[in-house]
Amino acid sequence: MRIQSVLLLLCCASVSVVGAPSEFSSAPFLDPEKEYMVPVEGGKVYVRTNGIEHKDSVPAIFIHGGPGGIHNGFAGLLGLADERQIVLYDQLGSGKSERPNEPKNWRVERFVEELEFIRRELGISTWHLVGFSWGSALALEYSVKYPQHVASTVLGGTFISTPHWIRDANILVAQAPDDIQKSLELCESDTPPDGSVCAKAYTALYSQFYNPPNNYDQYIEYAERLGGKGFNALIYEEMWGPSEFSATGTLRNYDAMPLLKKIDPRKTSFIIGQYDSARIDTLQEYLLLTPGAEFAVIPGAAHGFIIDRPTVVEAMLRSWFNRLEE
Repeated sequence: MRIQSVLLLLCCASVSVVGAPSEFSSAPFLDPEKEYMVPVEGGKVYVRTNGIEHKDSVPAIFIHGGPGGIHNGFAGLLGLADERQIVLYDQLGSGKSERPNEPKNWRVERFVEELEFIRRELGISTWHLVGFSWGSALALEYSVKYPQHVASTVLGGTFISTPHWIRDANILVAQAPDDIQKSLELCESDTPPDGSVCAKAYTALYSQFYNPPNNYDQYIEYAERLGGKGFNALIYEEMWGPSEFSATGTLRNYDAMPLLKKIDPRKTSFIIGQYDSARIDTLQEYLLLTPGAEFAVIPGAAHGFIIDRPTVVEAMLRSWFNRLEE
């Protein structure tokens, strides 16, 4: 999901600098080797690939958060392209993809089919799916519908159930100082105060763990070099709501937990940050439905662990991919 007023170029991957400073792999932020505008239902989506020469390894596609987010937060993990093809893309309506802003496109099933259109366009038989936040829901849904094309499923910063996400968010709010709680209550009301008041409250709520990384300028430079229109707030508000803590959109009753029983747990991995909005207790509930699945916690990281600890995440994914292909 999306954290307010923190790092919109990541959309739904806020960042932290708890403990050691941010680290990066030896080859992040690569220019794409190939770029595509892939026709999907409702328009065309932007796709970029690296590592296409590695024909003997299974490709991996990274599915960004949102809804309405962009792929930029994964740019620091492009060192993985030294072993396999890495596919990044912007979902329809955001980033460099076409932006029809047509509400009929904002359906879970359409976003899932978007992945299948990309797979066919790239001529990939099977691939690893790495979903982050809202992208976890899409990775899970795709893995159930197209298991024959899935080498593994990684559910990072795991959002697959709105009731569980809201429960975790409410716990976070309950731990905040009284003045912050009061401000948040007003911000979630029908007559919210000025946006700056709400931004201050959200920042105070997350500031202990959500701060721009030391290498923030590299993400800014990547975004400027790549272009595109960035995060689409219309999609986020229509599908989710005004903030992390209010699910008033079309996803307000979304719950894909039953799907966990339909995927192969031996090919499933959950990853969250130590201070993630997706709480460890909630992930334990998911694990009960996927006995044998792996579960990793990134030390010192928050929901944006893909930028908090890119070296750790890259090593973890590299090991996971290789073990699944042994």
